[in-house]
Amino acid sequence: MTELTSTKPYMVRAIHEWCVDNGCTPHLLVVVDSQTRVPMAYVKEGQIVLNVNYSATKDLQIENNAITFSARFGGVSQHLYVPMNAIKGIFARENGQGLFFESESNSLAEVSENLNVSGAKVLIDEEKKEKVKNLH
Repeated sequence: MTELTSTKPYMVRAIHEWCVDNGCTPHLLVVVDSQTRVPMAYVKEGQIVLNVNYSATKDLQIENNAITFSARFGGVSQHLYVPMNAIKGIFARENGQGLFFESESNSLAEVSENLNVSGAKVLIDEEKKEKVKNLH
């Protein structure tokens, strides 16, 4: 059987559309790793929240592998690249409704590596550690 594509990009597009249709502001919660291209000055504890409303972005593309767009930070336009596996959630700023995704890493070492960005170590809660241990 052919390997199926991930449902994640389809769900991200659906929640983005739902937010826009309902007059809400779609935001992404992103875990920043070496593949992610975002303004590092705005990264806190290895994560960044990005406004992905059409009015805040230029050339927004939500593809199966990544989300790309340009946005202004501190008055300077920057091109952003967010791999789909770095997206932890998409939600409406106004009410927090949306979808949040489980980590796609298979080991605690991979989770820790992805969350350790520019020396900012993010602590993984005990429940997630236990889930990762149970995968082995």
